[in-house]
Amino acid sequence: MRRFIQLQLGLCLFGFGAALMVRSNLGLDPWNVFHQGLSLRTGMSLGVVSILMGVAVMLMWIPLRQKPGLGTLFNIVVIGLALDASLVVLPEVSALAARAGLLAAGVVLTAAGCAAYIGAGMGTGPRDGLMIGLNQRLGWSIRVSRLLIELGVLAGGWLLGGSVGLGTVVFAVGIGPLVQIFLPWFQALGRETRVAPST
Repeated sequence: MRRFIQLQLGLCLFGFGAALMVRSNLGLDPWNVFHQGLSLRTGMSLGVVSILMGVAVMLMWIPLRQKPGLGTLFNIVVIGLALDASLVVLPEVSALAARAGLLAAGVVLTAAGCAAYIGAGMGTGPRDGLMIGLNQRLGWSIRVSRLLIELGVLAGGWLLGGSVGLGTVVFAVGIGPLVQIFLPWFQALGRETRVAPST
């Protein structure tokens, strides 16, 4: 149950962090650039687009023979719902200092949320699973797989009108080190939860 709660809190944090980046209006991470571009073209909310794309990406797992976990399914739904709910309550801001603060908080909370749901050990997100599948089935390195996928969605999102800017660069540079900082703590919490019933 603690791992499940950690998973849900991590996914909600991830969605809230993404919403903070949207409200900063300084640029989004590559996948949300793509989601925002589709949202602008279709009229659907950003969260709904995120959910639909999560389903589409998970279907790509079939030829790669990846198997979703419980966390994968919740990843698809909860992040999108948390993103839309957060955008409802977060106001628009215009002052540059406030927007920069939202951007910084968004990147940090996204990284913390990512580390929390990974540390729960209940399945990868659909986009991470695609990267792993390409690595396992085609022999591409994780680095190359991630780079090609994110460059592809970033370019597509930019062409569709998604927000590319300073925030995109900050996210790209900061997300890896920040997840690395948070992950050991959440992994340790997950391990404690696994052994709790036998103690």
